[in-house]
Amino acid sequence: MNEEHAQAAADIAEVEAANTAFYEAMERGDHEALSGSWLPGEDLTVSCVHPGWPVLTGRGEVLRSYALIMANTEYIQFFLTDVNIAMTGDTALVTCTENILSGGPAEEGDALGPLVGQLVVATNVFRRTPDGWKLWSHHGSPVLTESDEDDDEETPS
Repeated sequence: MNEEHAQAAADIAEVEAANTAFYEAMERGDHEALSGSWLPGEDLTVSCVHPGWPVLTGRGEVLRSYALIMANTEYIQFFLTDVNIAMTGDTALVTCTENILSGGPAEEGDALGPLVGQLVVATNVFRRTPDGWKLWSHHGSPVLTESDEDDDEETPS
């Protein structure tokens, strides 16, 4: 394996670790670690699109959105599938499917609210910094599935 190929493989492993750390910080509700996943400062404006939300721009607005999500989510777990990493220079593009299991605030007497499953396809753009790979942009879009009722309506009687 030549030196260039070895460096590319190491970069991909580092990007994958940074991507995993981002999701693990969300699962733990660790806003400080999550904040550390994003590019610092405002020289390169970060952006985020949560499923069903408008575009959020700027580090402050993006991090406030995660604080709000964490404050209203008792439990969240991400199972990432279809992870693909592409790189050019100091920029990495990660696409994946977020298989999300989450629960809201508990109802009377329950330890946890009802659990809900959701599929989201995500694109995470990372930039290389002296402190490692940092998120520049996150875009999550819900995966819409057809219901069985739609299939029934199309069946001739």
